[in-house]
Amino acid sequence: MTLPKISIPKAFSHIFCLSLLVQPAAADDTQAELPLIFREDFENGFHRWKLSDPQGWIHRKIDTNHVFGIKSRTNAYKPQVRSPHHIALIKGIKVSDFVLTFRVRSTKDTGNHRDCCVFFNHQDATHFYYVHLGARPDPHSGQIMIVDGAPRKALTKNKKSVPWDDQWHQVKVTRDGKTGLIQIYFDDMQAPLMATVDKTFDQGQIGLGSFDDMNDFDDIELRGR
Repeated sequence: MTLPKISIPKAFSHIFCLSLLVQPAAADDTQAELPLIFREDFENGFHRWKLSDPQGWIHRKIDTNHVFGIKSRTNAYKPQVRSPHHIALIKGIKVSDFVLTFRVRSTKDTGNHRDCCVFFNHQDATHFYYVHLGARPDPHSGQIMIVDGAPRKALTKNKKSVPWDDQWHQVKVTRDGKTGLIQIYFDDMQAPLMATVDKTFDQGQIGLGSFDDMNDFDDIELRGR
């Protein structure tokens, strides 16, 4: 029996191709290939991190474990364009392809925009990507963002909430420089919370922080090249 030929309208072909790009398997393949280049548990301090404002961060011991966190919602750093205030970048490492994993705990409930941020392909203070893991998504919260010499702009239209509470959570961010694929995972390491494709920035620094909220970070691993 001959099956009828199915014609995909040109208007939908781009969407179909993009959906193939954002399959979770791509992140798993990348992770298996990339070497481990950075690991941090903060047991020996935080000297490997460059901070937008050191006064806004605290290194402390909880029970038998050290963590590094943001201690106040405001700090002295004033970004040149509308973008996050709390930024801690890994010193001396720039990557194009990477898989970043870490644990994070929100330490203050600020409502719908309760968040943490992950910075990547960071070129300078006004050129970088970041993911805003905001509790309730809207055009300025819970999205993958770009800062490109202008106030931050969403690259996604995510509608999935981030289930913040007072417990520790696991985050993974993956980037494929060749395809431009970016994927973000929160607790569920198999299905991305959000994904997009963008090739504006190539090799750059990796960092953690928040727009204007408070978090503790620990157990960071970066695989990349």
